[in-house]
Amino acid sequence: MKGYRKYFFNKFRWFLITFVCAFLLNFILPRLMPGDPVAAIASRLAQGMSNATGVQAIYQQYTELFGTNKPMLEQFVIYTQNVVQGDFGYSFSQYPRKVSDVIGASIWWTIGLQFPAIIVGWLIGNTLGALAAYRKGGFDKVLMPVSIFLSSLPAFGMAVILLVIFGVILNWFPTSGGYGFDLMPSFSWTFIWSVIVHYQLPFWSIVLIAIGGQAIGMRSMAIYELNADYVKYSRFLGIPDKKIVRYVFRNAMLPQVTGLALSVGTMVSGALFAEIIFSYPGLGTTLLNAVLGQDYPLISAATLLITVMVLSANFIIEILYGIIDPRIKAAQAD
Repeated sequence: MKGYRKYFFNKFRWFLITFVCAFLLNFILPRLMPGDPVAAIASRLAQGMSNATGVQAIYQQYTELFGTNKPMLEQFVIYTQNVVQGDFGYSFSQYPRKVSDVIGASIWWTIGLQFPAIIVGWLIGNTLGALAAYRKGGFDKVLMPVSIFLSSLPAFGMAVILLVIFGVILNWFPTSGGYGFDLMPSFSWTFIWSVIVHYQLPFWSIVLIAIGGQAIGMRSMAIYELNADYVKYSRFLGIPDKKIVRYVFRNAMLPQVTGLALSVGTMVSGALFAEIIFSYPGLGTTLLNAVLGQDYPLISAATLLITVMVLSANFIIEILYGIIDPRIKAAQAD
């Protein structure tokens, strides 16, 4: 128990350090973007006005409202205080909507798309990799080149391939949006079915990428375990192969759990590109619109939320890994 407690606090310390660094970058980098987004809002509101003094008054009013006329350090203090209270301010590009409202409308689309896709890809990939290592032969010869091809493709590349084949050529699935543009969100079967149909291409574009890398990793680990001394000795003792294989794949699965933790970060960033390709109403599309509109309150909030999602997923998986693998407790106790 003492060894695991040390392991837990070590991981938690690095979680906090990484979060603080990410928080600073999320505030500073968007504000280094060229251009003045407040001037764009003022010019939009001042259309038709010929009085330069009136336009200047509007500009000063909104610099005061958004706090852009204050020193950077003071902006950071105010921003930190507001974030603690769950207030990210107003969106520049979608004013007068608050950033929390914009994020709230897109976050559940991203969570509902990405994490099921990552988990399904992980499960299928590991199952196929284990089968390839155990059965060998033609199954392995087919799976390996396919897995290498899938793992070498970026998420947006797979998204484009599926879009062209199943959306444009075969016309089986819609090519953009989270639901039909002629529908209003409701609990009707028509709306739910439209969401399911629009979900398919973004979902499988993420799943297929995940399958390739996980299958290769699991196959390598399973082959290593199948050739280990304890497997040969167990077979020599006459232990049934079915029972041996169960322990083999449990041992081979442990590094794959770590692989899942490491892949969550890259998968989330790749999945955001998939959202953009399909104009899926998640954080990826929201972040793109924020960058195009120089909306750094929305950029900061979206990137901070993505960072928290990735760090939390990695932290939870590493803690679970420490529970699953007793060798970690022993190493920390030493």
